[in-house]
Amino acid sequence: MSEMSYREIAYNGVWKQNTGLVQLLGMCPLLAISTSFVNAVSLGLATVAVMALSNASISLIRNVVPKEIRIAVFILIIAALVTTVQLLMNAFVHPLYLVLGIFIPLITTNCIVLARCEAFASKNRVLPSVFDGLMMGLGLTAVLAVLGAMREIIGKGTLFSGLDMVFGPAAKEWVLHVLPTGYPGVLVAVLPPGAFIGLGCLIALKNWRDARAAQQRAAPAALKSA
Repeated sequence: MSEMSYREIAYNGVWKQNTGLVQLLGMCPLLAISTSFVNAVSLGLATVAVMALSNASISLIRNVVPKEIRIAVFILIIAALVTTVQLLMNAFVHPLYLVLGIFIPLITTNCIVLARCEAFASKNRVLPSVFDGLMMGLGLTAVLAVLGAMREIIGKGTLFSGLDMVFGPAAKEWVLHVLPTGYPGVLVAVLPPGAFIGLGCLIALKNWRDARAAQQRAAPAALKSA
């Protein structure tokens, strides 16, 4: 298998094979935790760290682990890394740790993490594997950030609420009131149906953008053949 260029890896991770919009993996945390921008980005960054480190670890040991037990070994490595991230969050951002709750340890069972370990890290060198983990994780984080921002603005009229969980009480003043004070909010936006509607809109927008780009690429070729 020939190695992909770093540009191809970045393009695949962030756009072409985006885990949230194309592969539709990791839907449970994506839909459940994207009720606000801060919650969504926090879980996304935790997933980025786990994906990059697990890809690096598995790439390093890929030639010494028997194929028959590789999945079990991969899961053990991922679980150890997730536990480390969980303990760090508990120690340094305890309020955020309480809000994210069960979704932090559930990163272990996230299909995105195991899929990249098996499909990429187990077949490639360390640096490309780390970069693949970073790009795939950042692609998911971008979707989480946009979806979280949409749901928070429509549901509450604010953006960046909850930053005090990360930066302390002073960060309460950093909340942006995007819509006028007194905005009643749209409850459905912060409920599960709002997550499905928002994600559906993002998928439709990406598909429209890809179709438009394909038409623009095909137009010059059609003119040449005419």
